[in-house]
Amino acid sequence: MITTAGRPFALAIDDASMVGEARRAATALAGSLGFGETGRGRVAIVATEAATNLSKHATGGEILIQGIEAGEFGGVEILALDRGPGMADVDRCMSDGYSTAGSPGTGLGAMSRLSGTFDVHSLPELGTAALSRLWAGASPGASSFAGLEFGAVSVPLAGEEVCGDCWAIDGDEGRALVLVVDGLGHGPQAAEAARKAVGSFAEAAARLEPAEVLKAAHAALGGTRGAALAVARIDRERGEVRFAGVGNISGVIYGSVDEAGRTSMVSHNGTVGHTVRKIQEFVYPWTPGSTLIMHSDGVATQWRLDRYAGLSAKHPGLIAGTLHRDFRRPRDDATVVVARDCGPGRP
Repeated sequence: MITTAGRPFALAIDDASMVGEARRAATALAGSLGFGETGRGRVAIVATEAATNLSKHATGGEILIQGIEAGEFGGVEILALDRGPGMADVDRCMSDGYSTAGSPGTGLGAMSRLSGTFDVHSLPELGTAALSRLWAGASPGASSFAGLEFGAVSVPLAGEEVCGDCWAIDGDEGRALVLVVDGLGHGPQAAEAARKAVGSFAEAAARLEPAEVLKAAHAALGGTRGAALAVARIDRERGEVRFAGVGNISGVIYGSVDEAGRTSMVSHNGTVGHTVRKIQEFVYPWTPGSTLIMHSDGVATQWRLDRYAGLSAKHPGLIAGTLHRDFRRPRDDATVVVARDCGPGRP
Protein backbone atom coordinates (compact mmCIF):
# COMPACT_ATOMS: atom_id res chain seq x y z
CA MET A 1 0.00 0.00 0.00
CA ILE A 2 1.14 3.55 -0.71
CA THR A 3 0.14 6.36 1.62
CA THR A 4 1.46 9.42 3.44
CA ALA A 5 4.00 9.07 6.23
CA GLY A 6 4.89 11.49 8.98
CA ARG A 7 3.70 15.06 9.33
CA PRO A 8 3.23 16.97 6.04
CA PHE A 9 4.69 20.47 5.93
CA ALA A 10 3.48 23.51 3.97
CA LEU A 11 5.96 26.38 4.23
CA ALA A 12 5.50 29.83 2.74
CA ILE A 13 8.83 30.96 1.29
CA ASP A 14 8.39 34.71 1.57
CA ASP A 15 12.01 35.60 2.40
CA ALA A 16 15.48 34.02 2.34
CA SER A 17 15.31 33.04 6.02
CA MET A 18 12.74 30.35 5.21
CA VAL A 19 15.22 28.42 3.06
CA GLY A 20 16.84 26.98 6.17
CA GLU A 21 13.44 26.10 7.63
CA ALA A 22 12.56 24.10 4.51
CA ARG A 23 15.89 22.27 4.62
CA ARG A 24 15.50 21.36 8.30
CA ALA A 25 11.92 20.13 7.88
CA ALA A 26 12.80 17.96 4.87
CA THR A 27 15.91 16.51 6.50
CA ALA A 28 14.11 15.67 9.74
CA LEU A 29 11.34 13.92 7.82
CA ALA A 30 13.89 11.95 5.78
CA GLY A 31 15.60 10.80 8.98
CA SER A 32 12.29 9.55 10.39
CA LEU A 33 11.69 7.53 7.21
CA GLY A 34 14.98 5.62 7.29
CA PHE A 35 17.23 7.75 5.08
CA GLY A 36 20.94 7.34 5.83
CA GLU A 37 23.41 10.20 6.04
CA THR A 38 23.98 10.36 2.27
CA GLY A 39 20.26 10.23 1.54
CA ARG A 40 19.53 12.95 4.07
CA GLY A 41 22.21 15.05 2.40
CA ARG A 42 20.50 14.68 -0.97
CA VAL A 43 17.16 15.67 0.53
CA ALA A 44 18.77 18.71 2.18
CA ILE A 45 20.28 19.91 -1.10
CA VAL A 46 17.04 19.50 -3.05
CA ALA A 47 15.00 21.31 -0.39
CA THR A 48 17.54 24.13 -0.26
CA GLU A 49 17.63 24.56 -4.03
CA ALA A 50 13.84 24.44 -4.33
CA ALA A 51 13.31 27.07 -1.64
CA THR A 52 16.15 29.24 -2.95
CA ASN A 53 14.59 29.23 -6.42
CA LEU A 54 11.30 30.47 -4.95
CA SER A 55 13.04 33.21 -3.01
CA LYS A 56 15.25 34.45 -5.87
CA HIS A 57 13.26 33.86 -9.04
CA ALA A 58 9.58 33.92 -8.07
CA THR A 59 9.60 36.45 -5.22
CA GLY A 60 8.11 33.79 -3.00
CA GLY A 61 5.91 30.74 -3.12
CA GLU A 62 5.21 27.58 -1.15
CA ILE A 63 7.16 24.41 -0.40
CA LEU A 64 5.14 21.27 0.31
CA ILE A 65 7.08 18.46 1.98
CA GLN A 66 5.48 15.10 2.62
CA GLY A 67 6.56 11.58 3.42
CA ILE A 68 5.43 8.61 1.34
CA GLU A 69 5.40 4.95 2.35
CA ALA A 70 5.46 2.37 -0.45
CA GLY A 71 5.49 -1.02 1.23
CA GLU A 72 8.68 -1.16 3.31
CA PHE A 73 10.25 1.83 1.59
CA GLY A 74 10.08 5.45 2.70
CA GLY A 75 10.29 8.47 0.45
CA VAL A 76 10.26 12.26 0.69
CA GLU A 77 8.43 14.38 -1.85
CA ILE A 78 9.21 18.08 -2.24
CA LEU A 79 6.91 20.32 -4.28
CA ALA A 80 7.88 23.92 -5.01
CA LEU A 81 4.90 26.02 -6.12
CA ASP A 82 4.73 29.66 -7.15
CA ARG A 83 2.63 32.14 -9.08
CA GLY A 84 5.68 34.00 -10.36
CA PRO A 85 6.62 35.00 -13.90
CA GLY A 86 7.09 31.40 -15.04
CA MET A 87 9.67 30.07 -17.47
CA ALA A 88 9.34 30.53 -21.21
CA ASP A 89 12.01 27.86 -21.88
CA VAL A 90 12.14 25.18 -19.18
CA ASP A 91 14.87 23.16 -20.91
CA ARG A 92 17.19 26.18 -20.99
CA CYS A 93 16.52 26.93 -17.33
CA MET A 94 17.44 23.31 -16.50
CA SER A 95 20.90 23.77 -18.03
CA ASP A 96 23.78 24.35 -15.59
CA GLY A 97 25.13 27.86 -15.79
CA TYR A 98 21.91 29.53 -16.93
CA SER A 99 20.48 32.04 -14.45
CA THR A 100 18.25 35.09 -14.50
CA ALA A 101 19.20 36.17 -10.97
CA GLY A 102 22.99 36.26 -10.98
CA SER A 103 23.30 32.89 -9.21
CA PRO A 104 25.50 29.97 -10.40
CA GLY A 105 22.51 28.57 -12.31
CA THR A 106 22.76 24.98 -11.05
CA GLY A 107 19.54 24.76 -9.01
CA LEU A 108 17.09 22.86 -11.24
CA GLY A 109 19.85 20.74 -12.74
CA ALA A 110 21.10 19.71 -9.31
CA MET A 111 17.57 18.89 -8.16
CA SER A 112 17.04 16.70 -11.22
CA ARG A 113 20.30 14.79 -10.78
CA LEU A 114 19.73 14.08 -7.08
CA SER A 115 16.07 13.03 -7.36
CA GLY A 116 14.64 9.61 -8.05
CA THR A 117 11.78 11.37 -9.86
CA PHE A 118 11.87 14.97 -11.06
CA ASP A 119 9.57 17.06 -13.24
CA VAL A 120 8.73 20.72 -13.85
CA HIS A 121 5.75 22.52 -15.33
CA SER A 122 5.86 26.25 -15.97
CA LEU A 123 3.78 28.75 -17.91
CA PRO A 124 4.46 32.48 -18.33
CA GLU A 125 2.21 34.57 -16.05
CA LEU A 126 0.76 31.46 -14.33
CA GLY A 127 3.80 30.26 -12.41
CA THR A 128 5.89 27.15 -11.89
CA ALA A 129 5.53 23.78 -10.15
CA ALA A 130 8.62 21.63 -9.55
CA LEU A 131 8.44 18.09 -8.16
CA SER A 132 11.22 16.05 -6.58
CA ARG A 133 10.72 12.58 -5.12
CA LEU A 134 13.57 10.84 -3.28
CA TRP A 135 13.57 7.35 -1.75
CA ALA A 136 15.49 5.81 1.12
CA GLY A 137 16.03 2.74 -1.07
CA ALA A 138 15.43 1.59 -4.64
CA SER A 139 11.69 1.27 -4.12
CA PRO A 140 9.79 -0.81 -6.71
CA GLY A 141 6.94 1.65 -6.25
CA ALA A 142 9.11 4.69 -6.98
CA SER A 143 7.83 5.30 -10.50
CA SER A 144 4.59 3.34 -10.89
CA PHE A 145 2.17 1.10 -9.04
CA ALA A 146 -0.18 -1.44 -10.62
CA GLY A 147 0.36 0.22 -14.00
CA LEU A 148 -0.28 3.72 -12.66
CA GLU A 149 1.79 6.79 -12.02
CA PHE A 150 0.51 8.63 -8.97
CA GLY A 151 0.87 11.91 -7.17
CA ALA A 152 -0.77 13.46 -4.14
CA VAL A 153 -0.86 16.56 -1.98
CA SER A 154 -2.29 16.39 1.54
CA VAL A 155 -1.78 19.34 3.88
CA PRO A 156 -3.46 20.54 7.07
CA LEU A 157 -5.24 23.79 7.72
CA ALA A 158 -2.67 26.48 8.54
CA GLY A 159 -1.85 26.34 12.24
CA GLU A 160 -2.80 22.68 12.72
CA GLU A 161 -0.18 20.06 13.60
CA VAL A 162 -2.09 17.19 11.97
CA CYS A 163 -4.10 16.80 8.78
CA GLY A 164 -7.71 15.63 8.96
CA ASP A 165 -7.49 14.32 5.38
CA CYS A 166 -5.75 11.11 4.28
CA TRP A 167 -5.24 9.13 1.09
CA ALA A 168 -3.99 5.66 0.18
CA ILE A 169 -3.49 3.46 -2.88
CA ASP A 170 -3.49 -0.34 -2.84
CA GLY A 171 -3.98 -3.14 -5.33
CA ASP A 172 -2.24 -5.72 -7.44
CA GLU A 173 -1.21 -6.25 -11.05
CA GLY A 174 -3.63 -4.48 -13.36
CA ARG A 175 -5.93 -3.19 -10.58
CA ALA A 176 -5.57 -0.37 -8.11
CA LEU A 177 -7.82 0.92 -5.35
CA VAL A 178 -7.61 4.64 -4.53
CA LEU A 179 -8.95 6.10 -1.26
CA VAL A 180 -9.51 9.75 -0.27
CA VAL A 181 -10.94 10.48 3.19
CA ASP A 182 -11.79 13.80 4.84
CA GLY A 183 -12.37 13.62 8.60
CA LEU A 184 -15.19 15.93 9.61
CA GLY A 185 -13.80 19.36 10.46
CA HIS A 186 -10.07 19.58 11.13
CA GLY A 187 -7.53 18.98 13.89
CA PRO A 188 -6.79 15.84 15.98
CA GLN A 189 -10.32 14.40 16.01
CA ALA A 190 -10.64 14.71 12.24
CA ALA A 191 -7.19 13.11 11.87
CA GLU A 192 -8.22 10.21 14.13
CA ALA A 193 -11.23 9.46 11.90
CA ALA A 194 -9.11 9.66 8.76
CA ARG A 195 -6.43 7.32 10.19
CA LYS A 196 -9.08 4.76 11.17
CA ALA A 197 -10.47 4.89 7.64
CA VAL A 198 -7.01 4.21 6.18
CA GLY A 199 -6.53 1.31 8.60
CA SER A 200 -9.86 -0.19 7.57
CA PHE A 201 -8.94 0.34 3.91
CA ALA A 202 -5.62 -1.48 4.35
CA GLU A 203 -7.41 -4.52 5.75
CA ALA A 204 -10.15 -4.60 3.10
CA ALA A 205 -8.55 -3.30 -0.09
CA ALA A 206 -7.07 -6.54 -1.39
CA ARG A 207 -10.34 -8.45 -1.33
CA LEU A 208 -13.26 -6.04 -1.55
CA GLU A 209 -14.93 -3.78 -4.09
CA PRO A 210 -15.41 -0.03 -3.35
CA ALA A 211 -18.89 -0.41 -1.83
CA GLU A 212 -17.61 -3.09 0.55
CA VAL A 213 -14.64 -0.92 1.53
CA LEU A 214 -17.10 1.88 2.37
CA LYS A 215 -19.23 -0.45 4.48
CA ALA A 216 -16.15 -1.62 6.39
CA ALA A 217 -15.07 1.99 6.98
CA HIS A 218 -18.58 2.92 8.18
CA ALA A 219 -18.32 0.25 10.86
CA ALA A 220 -14.75 1.19 11.79
CA LEU A 221 -15.53 4.91 12.20
CA GLY A 222 -18.32 4.45 14.71
CA GLY A 223 -17.46 6.51 17.79
CA THR A 224 -15.31 8.95 15.80
CA ARG A 225 -16.26 12.33 14.41
CA GLY A 226 -16.96 10.63 11.06
CA ALA A 227 -15.73 11.41 7.58
CA ALA A 228 -16.45 11.93 3.91
CA LEU A 229 -14.90 9.06 1.98
CA ALA A 230 -14.62 7.83 -1.60
CA VAL A 231 -13.00 4.79 -3.16
CA ALA A 232 -12.21 4.16 -6.83
CA ARG A 233 -11.08 0.79 -8.19
CA ILE A 234 -9.24 1.10 -11.50
CA ASP A 235 -9.27 -2.15 -13.47
CA ARG A 236 -6.99 -1.83 -16.50
CA GLU A 237 -7.88 -5.24 -17.91
CA ARG A 238 -11.62 -4.58 -17.91
CA GLY A 239 -11.18 -0.95 -18.91
CA GLU A 240 -13.36 0.38 -16.12
CA VAL A 241 -13.42 2.36 -12.88
CA ARG A 242 -15.81 1.35 -10.12
CA PHE A 243 -16.48 4.27 -7.79
CA ALA A 244 -18.37 4.63 -4.51
CA GLY A 245 -18.44 7.74 -2.35
CA VAL A 246 -20.24 9.24 0.64
CA GLY A 247 -19.90 12.94 1.37
CA ASN A 248 -17.98 15.75 -0.28
CA ILE A 249 -15.16 13.93 -2.11
CA SER A 250 -14.90 14.91 -5.79
CA GLY A 251 -13.87 12.38 -8.43
CA VAL A 252 -13.13 13.13 -12.09
CA ILE A 253 -11.79 11.02 -14.96
CA TYR A 254 -10.00 12.59 -17.90
CA GLY A 255 -9.78 10.50 -21.06
CA SER A 256 -6.47 9.92 -22.81
CA VAL A 257 -7.54 11.34 -26.17
CA ASP A 258 -9.40 14.55 -25.40
CA GLU A 259 -9.24 16.63 -22.21
CA ALA A 260 -12.77 17.76 -22.95
CA GLY A 261 -13.82 14.15 -22.25
CA ARG A 262 -14.14 14.90 -18.53
CA THR A 263 -16.39 12.60 -16.49
CA SER A 264 -17.50 13.59 -12.99
CA MET A 265 -18.22 10.67 -10.68
CA VAL A 266 -21.19 10.49 -8.30
CA SER A 267 -21.12 10.39 -4.49
CA HIS A 268 -24.10 10.17 -2.15
CA ASN A 269 -24.82 12.44 0.82
CA GLY A 270 -23.95 11.32 4.33
CA THR A 271 -21.16 10.94 6.90
CA VAL A 272 -19.25 7.67 7.12
CA GLY A 273 -19.36 6.41 10.71
CA HIS A 274 -22.66 8.23 11.44
CA THR A 275 -25.39 8.48 8.82
CA VAL A 276 -25.09 6.66 5.50
CA ARG A 277 -28.42 6.24 3.74
CA LYS A 278 -27.08 4.71 0.54
CA ILE A 279 -23.85 3.12 -0.67
CA GLN A 280 -23.79 2.60 -4.41
CA GLU A 281 -21.12 1.77 -6.96
CA PHE A 282 -20.99 3.49 -10.34
CA VAL A 283 -18.99 2.18 -13.29
CA TYR A 284 -17.11 4.44 -15.71
CA PRO A 285 -14.89 3.70 -18.73
CA TRP A 286 -11.10 3.68 -18.35
CA THR A 287 -8.78 3.75 -21.37
CA PRO A 288 -4.97 3.59 -21.67
CA GLY A 289 -3.61 6.99 -20.65
CA SER A 290 -6.69 8.01 -18.62
CA THR A 291 -6.24 10.14 -15.49
CA LEU A 292 -8.19 9.91 -12.24
CA ILE A 293 -8.34 13.01 -10.00
CA MET A 294 -9.93 12.84 -6.54
CA HIS A 295 -9.92 15.59 -3.92
CA SER A 296 -11.48 16.68 -0.65
CA ASP A 297 -13.66 19.76 -0.34
CA GLY A 298 -10.63 21.74 0.80
CA VAL A 299 -10.07 22.18 -2.94
CA ALA A 300 -12.64 24.07 -5.01
CA THR A 301 -14.22 22.25 -7.94
CA GLN A 302 -14.03 24.97 -10.62
CA TRP A 303 -10.70 23.82 -12.05
CA ARG A 304 -10.05 22.56 -15.57
CA LEU A 305 -6.81 21.00 -16.77
CA ASP A 306 -7.11 22.56 -20.22
CA ARG A 307 -6.32 25.93 -18.65
CA TYR A 308 -2.73 24.70 -18.21
CA ALA A 309 -1.08 23.87 -21.53
CA GLY A 310 0.95 20.67 -21.27
CA LEU A 311 0.13 19.93 -17.62
CA SER A 312 -1.91 16.79 -18.33
CA ALA A 313 1.22 15.11 -19.77
CA LYS A 314 3.36 15.96 -16.73
CA HIS A 315 3.91 13.88 -13.61
CA PRO A 316 0.66 13.42 -11.63
CA GLY A 317 2.34 15.06 -8.64
CA LEU A 318 2.59 18.30 -10.60
CA ILE A 319 -1.11 18.11 -11.46
CA ALA A 320 -1.96 17.63 -7.77
CA GLY A 321 0.36 20.46 -6.76
CA THR A 322 -0.99 22.90 -9.34
CA LEU A 323 -4.61 22.27 -8.35
CA HIS A 324 -3.65 22.74 -4.71
CA ARG A 325 -1.84 26.00 -5.50
CA ASP A 326 -4.66 27.55 -7.50
CA PHE A 327 -7.85 26.11 -5.96
CA ARG A 328 -7.19 25.36 -2.31
CA ARG A 329 -9.71 26.80 0.15
CA PRO A 330 -7.83 28.47 3.01
CA ARG A 331 -10.09 27.35 5.88
CA ASP A 332 -9.79 23.58 5.64
CA ASP A 333 -7.40 20.68 5.21
CA ALA A 334 -6.83 19.89 1.54
CA THR A 335 -6.01 16.69 -0.35
CA VAL A 336 -5.65 15.98 -4.07
CA VAL A 337 -4.77 12.53 -5.45
CA VAL A 338 -3.98 11.94 -9.12
CA ALA A 339 -3.48 8.52 -10.73
CA ARG A 340 -2.66 8.17 -14.44
CA ASP A 341 -2.56 5.05 -16.57
CA CYS A 342 0.96 4.36 -17.81
CA GLY A 343 -0.45 3.35 -21.18
CA PRO A 344 -0.30 0.13 -23.23
CA GLY A 345 2.75 -2.06 -22.91
CA ARG A 346 3.88 -0.46 -19.63
CA PRO A 347 3.68 -2.24 -16.26
